[in-house]
Amino acid sequence: MRTDTGQIVHLADYRPTDFVLERVDLTFELDPTNTKVDARLIFHRREGVDASLPLVLDGDELKLSGLLFDQKEVPASQYDATPDSLTVRDLPAEAPFELTITTYINPEANTQLMGLYRTNGVYCTQCEAEGFRRITYFPDRPDVLAPYTITIIGDKAANPVMLSNGNFLGGAGYDEGRSFAAWFDPHPKPAYLFALVAGDLGVIEDTFETMSGNEVTLKIYVEHGKEPRAAYAMDALKRSMKWDEDHFGREYDLNIFQIVAVSDFNMGAMENKGLNVFNDKYVLADPDTATDQDYANIERIIAHEYFHNWTGNRITCRDWFQLCLKEGLTVYRDQEFSSDMRSRAVKRIADVRHLKSDQFPEDSGPLAHPPRPDSYREINNFYTMTIYEKGAEITGMVATLLGRDDFRKGMDLYFERHDGQAVTVEDYVKCFEDASGRDLSQFFRWYVQAGTPLVSVSGAYDGVTGTFSLSLEQTTPATPGQPNKEPLHIPLSFALILDNGQVAQPKSVTGGEVTGDVLHLTERSQTFSFSGISSRPVLSLNRSFSAPINLAFDQSPEDLIHIARHDSDLFSRWQALNDLALPNLTQAARDARDGKDVGCDPAFVAALLECAGDASLEPAFRAQALNLPSEADIARALGGNNDPDAIHAGRKAIHEMIAKTGEEVFVRLYDEMKTEGAYSPEAEDAGKRSLRSAALSYLTYAENSPQRAAEAFGAANNMTDLAQSLTLLAHRFPDASETTAALASFLTRFDGNPLVIDKWFSIQATIPGIDALERVTALMGNARYNAGNPNRVRSLVGTFAFGNPTGFNRADGEGYGFLADQILAIDPKNPQLAVRLLTSMRSWRSLEPVRAEQARLALSKIANASGLSTDVSDIVGRMLKD
Repeated sequence: MRTDTGQIVHLADYRPTDFVLERVDLTFELDPTNTKVDARLIFHRREGVDASLPLVLDGDELKLSGLLFDQKEVPASQYDATPDSLTVRDLPAEAPFELTITTYINPEANTQLMGLYRTNGVYCTQCEAEGFRRITYFPDRPDVLAPYTITIIGDKAANPVMLSNGNFLGGAGYDEGRSFAAWFDPHPKPAYLFALVAGDLGVIEDTFETMSGNEVTLKIYVEHGKEPRAAYAMDALKRSMKWDEDHFGREYDLNIFQIVAVSDFNMGAMENKGLNVFNDKYVLADPDTATDQDYANIERIIAHEYFHNWTGNRITCRDWFQLCLKEGLTVYRDQEFSSDMRSRAVKRIADVRHLKSDQFPEDSGPLAHPPRPDSYREINNFYTMTIYEKGAEITGMVATLLGRDDFRKGMDLYFERHDGQAVTVEDYVKCFEDASGRDLSQFFRWYVQAGTPLVSVSGAYDGVTGTFSLSLEQTTPATPGQPNKEPLHIPLSFALILDNGQVAQPKSVTGGEVTGDVLHLTERSQTFSFSGISSRPVLSLNRSFSAPINLAFDQSPEDLIHIARHDSDLFSRWQALNDLALPNLTQAARDARDGKDVGCDPAFVAALLECAGDASLEPAFRAQALNLPSEADIARALGGNNDPDAIHAGRKAIHEMIAKTGEEVFVRLYDEMKTEGAYSPEAEDAGKRSLRSAALSYLTYAENSPQRAAEAFGAANNMTDLAQSLTLLAHRFPDASETTAALASFLTRFDGNPLVIDKWFSIQATIPGIDALERVTALMGNARYNAGNPNRVRSLVGTFAFGNPTGFNRADGEGYGFLADQILAIDPKNPQLAVRLLTSMRSWRSLEPVRAEQARLALSKIANASGLSTDVSDIVGRMLKD
């Protein structure tokens, strides 16, 4: 484990390597505790580099066993080796030379799950961001690209499958009891994309014919007996490959593409060239064990990792500061894919919910950073919502600004100009400028400024002149290291909706640039004037969430209801209902805190029920509308001094009012949305199940009885309905006999299936109330809890900290103390897992004073512990910084 050194890496200090890596040949002789690695590396000194400079290679907990220069032993006086680096002196000034480095590593003992490790009898690698240096000494940075030849030697019985990047060269017996497999990847790649998997695995196979007629072999490896559960992942892969050809012109470039699913994995998945490694929760699915959301996640993540083949692999990052270049762009691509596979409006709503609940708090707290940061202490800590989700939003804004055709031209130019290169965000943006002829220098500020912009809005209609005036003002709040922000170029999709529901078509617009239905806000303050408007319009602004901003717009409930009824943009209809809900929910939280009766605006309830009962709207959309803003959303809207118990109580009271008023609607929906026939994960049936589940949730409030949920649990013929009804029982009626019986039944039925048992843990971890911590502590003593498995820890400890506001944020601070103890226990073994848990406390300053002080004490306990990893030390230090 790398402990904190306090060293900060700065973008301004970037310079190319002194030596150019031409070729990599790796030979692995696998052994659970003593794997031998021979790395044959061919270098030449970069032109113009001082001939006296040594070659310095990165390491991490390594011990050098042998070093050859052009196949001759290197004298000890010519090199220095430490666990963290290898320095070789007196190297040729011009001619290429060969170094062969031998190291021995212990995969079995590698609990960090970085580099080469062994889990459940399977060898596996994870090298992003800096894991390859745990395998051999190497220039471990993303701008060092080379072709790789890999030879794997291992026990034939234990490792009948031996995989690496690229195309299979061949394999055979090596000696008695051992065999070898050789692989060659002709496409130059950085070390973080290296992959090796070896073990005894089952496989499903298929083929895909590319747009130019090449046949690609497709293989997905899983544990034996789980092969049928990989069928949906294979289907998603084939659809992803076809979609990328159709929408971006990107064709696959090797003759084989492989996926391996493992249960012990820190990430969701990894895009290693030609050999993706997945957390098995994002591969394995069947109706009995996976929910509709699981299927959607598998489809999305399979696509995401495949799309990286071009946006991340063929074109990679020059340095880790450019991380949003590959991740944000690829998230945008997977969002577009999912929108085409399912419902564009519903997907957009789900993405914005995710952005607001997770990225907006990051942007407004001590962990705020730009999508392209200028410094870091630990790169693993910048795999953040800002890099991924805000990065995707920025690419989406480029598409909005330029229009579909120029956006595609810019992407085509990017692929053509930079194939095989390690590039920067500047390189990426320049392609769109060159393709469209548009100056994007102001827009580039989105990449280098942290924080969520606030756009304040006011409008006025002059009936005499038929003119509607719209005033906009943008501000971006101060964030750590960035007290003052420059105006951004903010594209705001809009519509002026008339009384009859039609969109007004103004005769002229002044005050700034307008392209189609997009306003371009480029100044701190701008006023747009629209002439020729026949009656007072209702403004629908930031439609489809065209920019990741907060809006300060005091729209009347009547105007919001008008949008909810008439806007042709379904996202805006959902947003209007959300904007109607929030004031009711925030006031309910205040009333609950002050001991007052909670009330709710009947007009909001009527609008919500009207939407729920509107058969012209797709069920999945109506389900999203019925899903009220979360407790985290309410806390963010309140802004500070938050009491999680009051927020929970107020939200529950609003639910009860809606449920009782709309009971007839919910009974009808519950009956009408029942799906018939065999289970299908496709969007139409999934939408019906989602709406039926929402109706059932409200009925548990209206009837205040576990009976209907218990009946739903007993009748469920798929995991979606089963898990949802169990969740309702556990959360609404935790002490009911029906709940106890259902939890026991679920456990008995699925015992031995780790991914389903993760759901069993998560459902109980999110039961609200003062006794939640005791429940979680008891579950940690369950024989099925495995503190060494990241999925299991996330399902219980992580779900409790992130997803149970009342149980975790106890006024006595016990929840924070519990988490601090868990982080300190996990950190020495798996720093990345520890730091992910730690970020659950990033918004601690928004709590009321008693809780905030308890949270501060818990964070201080972590900060003052000895031997912290760089990962945890970096985050806790930033969280405590004044």
